[in-house]
Amino acid sequence: MPGRLDSAQPYALGLFRIVVGLLFACHGAVALLGALGGTDGKGGTVELGAWPHWYAGLIELVGGSLVLLGLGTRVAAFISSGAMAYAYFSVHQPEALWPVQNDGEGSAMYCWAMFLLVFTGSGAFGLDRLFARRARAAQPEPTEQAQVAA
Repeated sequence: MPGRLDSAQPYALGLFRIVVGLLFACHGAVALLGALGGTDGKGGTVELGAWPHWYAGLIELVGGSLVLLGLGTRVAAFISSGAMAYAYFSVHQPEALWPVQNDGEGSAMYCWAMFLLVFTGSGAFGLDRLFARRARAAQPEPTEQAQVAA
């Protein structure tokens, strides 16, 4: 049984990345595009350049989209993880110690989920893997050269 589970690991990781990226990008779409009801339930958006909400929305939309596609996954996840750590410690943690008390579960979970992707990479179904495979196929095979004695 562990062998079967191990062989499915890249696919499970790829699905995890897709779901986390999609949900994270939705937060950015709400803030910046007014999608899914927007910030006020009526399609409202965050004011352009408003600190920190506009920048957080930008990181969520771009970072979540990149993670969803598996393109630059490690870098996008690192920046997204840092943004969520900042959100947790600057917005939620001053209200109470535990995430369940300060409504910071979302920030904490996204922070750790993105942090995991920094170390695991995109898994299956990611554009990172597709581009790496194409780059390897385009490289010529190294040829052995006879050593010349001096």
